[in-house]
Amino acid sequence: MARIVMKFGGTSMAGTERIRRVANIVRKQQAGGNEVAVVVSAMAGETDRLVNFAREANALHDPAEYDVVVASGEQVTSGLLALTLQSLGCKARSWLGWQLPVRTIEAHAKARIDAIDGDALAAAMGRGEIAVIPGFQGVSEEGRITTMGRGGSDTSAVAVAAAIGADRCDIYTDVDGVYTTDPRIVAKARKLKAVTYEEMLELASVGAKVLQTRSVGLAMKEGVRVQVLSSFVGDDAVPADDIPGTLIVSEDEMNELVEKGEMERQHVTGIAHDKNEAKIILTRVPDKPGAVAHIFEPLAAASINVDMIIQNVGRDKGETDVTFTVPQADLARAQALLEDKRDEIGFNRIITDSRIAKISVVGVGMKSHAGVASTMFRALSDRGINIQAISTSEIKVSVMIDEDETELAVRVLHTAYGLDAEDEAA
Repeated sequence: MARIVMKFGGTSMAGTERIRRVANIVRKQQAGGNEVAVVVSAMAGETDRLVNFAREANALHDPAEYDVVVASGEQVTSGLLALTLQSLGCKARSWLGWQLPVRTIEAHAKARIDAIDGDALAAAMGRGEIAVIPGFQGVSEEGRITTMGRGGSDTSAVAVAAAIGADRCDIYTDVDGVYTTDPRIVAKARKLKAVTYEEMLELASVGAKVLQTRSVGLAMKEGVRVQVLSSFVGDDAVPADDIPGTLIVSEDEMNELVEKGEMERQHVTGIAHDKNEAKIILTRVPDKPGAVAHIFEPLAAASINVDMIIQNVGRDKGETDVTFTVPQADLARAQALLEDKRDEIGFNRIITDSRIAKISVVGVGMKSHAGVASTMFRALSDRGINIQAISTSEIKVSVMIDEDETELAVRVLHTAYGLDAEDEAA
């Protein structure tokens, strides 16, 4: 018998028919002798609807009251799933964020989980009760409802799994696992049996939409085994334990899978792309100590994440150009902040471009294998794709290119690293 946390996203909970399908998946998991807790998102589109209500009520809304409104979406789906499970003959009840409780810290609308008291929850599961928990929400030190930002239900599920010592956290989505790249772009993309926490963290941070970045970081910190799989399966489908999706595991467990012959170790695990970036160029910035700090300090204070950074070699006049990227949604705000600081920074012009994309290759094999970056640069060069900026980490190489060349670049790199699935006829 295993203790399993199952998480279902908004598309899985979109309407009573899909909720009944989810209930059947959950019932099968419990019928296999497992203790089960379920974390649910609001119905697809519901959070956006609630956000709009809050904005219409008060454009300068109180963040605490905003959280009360938007948290209600998950409360509805948790209650409906518990009711549906009961109609199928299961013992089930909902546990709201304040009932567990899920203690959070930091600001409303982007709270972080501090601690979860899982004793009562574990005891209920031990009695054969299915626990249904609304994701995305918790309670502050002051006893107010809080929410964790978009994708927060993934983090809720991983945190619950850690709190009750679950054997695994299954994240059910509208895809059946983690692929070498977006299968909508590359038909020969392959589903991966397993990826390491590090790889998934990098893939999530550079554009892969399968899991929220914070949830992967928490899973790595707490050692929670995560599995990504599809909730869109037939009623007669084999349980997740028999046909798994993609496991996100520690590097030690990955090495064990490789040694057993269940996985092949490749230098590159996947290719990710992100069109939600924008480029900012500040021209003729004084080439002196402290100049770059004056640029990025106000952006950091406004919680605007900066990614790729290039500082050109200083000119004879003691000036340089500084290029960097920010999330596209923050471009206007970043531009306004920099204009306010023009005299302090001392730049001449701001040039912006929102028609760019970031393409990244990710894999733990890069740690011990040279030539990954040069393969990337050569493959793009051979197809006439210009690289505007480069950033790297121990297991990732990212490049900035023109947005119109995104799909071509992904296909070219997927082939260059030998990630294409073989034809079945072969």
